[in-house]
Amino acid sequence: MGVLMRRRSLLIKLVVVVSTAWFTIAFLLYSEHQTREAAVPMRLEGNEVNKKDLEEVAEKVAPVQKEKKSSKAAKDVHRNIENDVLQAPQFMPGEMGKAVTLPPNISAEVKKLVDDGWLKNAFNQYVSDMISVHRTLPDPRDEWCKKPDRYLTDLPATAVIICFHNEAWSVLVRTVHSVLDRSPSHLIQEIILVDDFSDMDHLKDQLEEYFQDEPKVKIVRAKKREGLIRARLLGARHAEAPVLTYLDSHCECTTGWLEPLLDRIARNSTTVVCPVIDVIDDTTLEYHWRDSGGVNVGGFDWNLQFNWHAVPEREKKRHDNSAEPVWSPTMAGGLFSIDRKFFERLGTYDSGFDIWGGENLELSFKTWMCGGTLEIVPCSHVGHIFRKRSPYKWRSGVNVLRRNSVRLSEVWLDDYAKYYYQRIGNEKGDYGDISDRVALRERLHCKSFKWYLDNIYPELFIPGEAVASGEIRNMGYGGKTCLDSPSRKQDLHKPVGLYPCHRQGGHQYWMLSKTGEIRRDEACLDYSGHDVILYPCHGSKGNQYWDYDPETNLLRHGSSDKCLGINDSRNKLIMERCNSEMYHLKWMLENYDPEKL
Repeated sequence: MGVLMRRRSLLIKLVVVVSTAWFTIAFLLYSEHQTREAAVPMRLEGNEVNKKDLEEVAEKVAPVQKEKKSSKAAKDVHRNIENDVLQAPQFMPGEMGKAVTLPPNISAEVKKLVDDGWLKNAFNQYVSDMISVHRTLPDPRDEWCKKPDRYLTDLPATAVIICFHNEAWSVLVRTVHSVLDRSPSHLIQEIILVDDFSDMDHLKDQLEEYFQDEPKVKIVRAKKREGLIRARLLGARHAEAPVLTYLDSHCECTTGWLEPLLDRIARNSTTVVCPVIDVIDDTTLEYHWRDSGGVNVGGFDWNLQFNWHAVPEREKKRHDNSAEPVWSPTMAGGLFSIDRKFFERLGTYDSGFDIWGGENLELSFKTWMCGGTLEIVPCSHVGHIFRKRSPYKWRSGVNVLRRNSVRLSEVWLDDYAKYYYQRIGNEKGDYGDISDRVALRERLHCKSFKWYLDNIYPELFIPGEAVASGEIRNMGYGGKTCLDSPSRKQDLHKPVGLYPCHRQGGHQYWMLSKTGEIRRDEACLDYSGHDVILYPCHGSKGNQYWDYDPETNLLRHGSSDKCLGINDSRNKLIMERCNSEMYHLKWMLENYDPEKL
């Protein structure tokens, strides 16, 4: 009888345990179903969102998508134990970095939300809000990067510093999650979000509450609008990790992005490293990337504007594989890692710089000139939304970029500073006290800027070697018309303009090289039979060869044998048969020196 009772008791316990387990599983499945419904999955027709789904979720995705964080337990379900990185949800718009395209016939309500997002952020916030903050991305790394034991095992931890001002919720949160989800946890010591005096509600208590369970995320708030440079310095003061990594607030880190950066610093603490910056489309948020064969390095022109150019042949010869880190004369400045002590030894940023602009070149120059190395690391990829305009407003009446650039020139460019000053009409303005920066350079025993140009950036065209430099003035119709054109990347392949001469440099500053190029830094006058345009200098003469005769003042084009002139309305360049009697074909080149030929 006792045996029977014990068996009955055991059976009852078994039934209770099974029932409890069944109800627990049922509850979890229900909860997961509810979470998936809250995530607003949508059907995609190609890359276009189904219109019916779009209308149903208009209120859910805009203006701020408050996608709930997964609990720690749920995160662990999706975590890849071997790599210690989070696996993102599937079957939502934008997964694997694909484009999200809105249908053309959206409702007036949705269109207003889309337009408001563009106005506030200068990118498609509406589409961003539709995409998971944990979205998947392709792995853009070359196979060389994935080789076992490629990186040191004992890597230093980093603080990731992300500065923001009135950033859209979804891109800011997605930036943070991409760091947490795709970085080995032991290498992220802290993520410091620096709020540069935002006034949008979602960046106040809502942001604090969202990250309250993420112990590595710290939010630091500026007490007044500081600008990017001083906001970054504020973040550095709150960092404790041995390495500082700066990211913009509209980025997405890819798989394996962090280890290649930290590896270079672990091997040499004076190495400053930048990831390859991939493009996230500002309209569709499509993630664009190229393999290591398409990597560019940073440069600059004599307007002290950063630019990209191909890896020089001399640098390629240093490497066996295109995925190896390459030397870069300059950095773009938004995304990089640096040893904290080395950053401090270099004097961090010039605190006399205001808001933004020039800080990337200053850090680049002093890195190279003061004992460091600057590299682009092709095994590290981070996506970035490139906006076509800034959505933020600053006080007017101060040319911040010029002031910063003058400070930079006075401290680091030595005699070469004159080439920048020529571009701004030699109007330096009030650039403040630079004595502490000059003392810093002397204390560090930094090399000369000539050393930098000779050894780090020999490809840069030196204006002092130009046969002529300054304005190119036409002598016809009163002699008051000059060549005038911007030379940014978006201005290439367009007709070169004309404008009344103003002697202030800028778009009227040109150089005649020894090889017959009329150039503005890396852009040259090019004529192939139609309009005279700006085209990237190729050094092969041909359509870019011009022969100036100082006696007749004619500019003869090499391949066509025609001469450059202006029309009678003084608003268009023309090419005509050369005639030294026609003044509209005559030109005066400023600072022409035939001895430099």
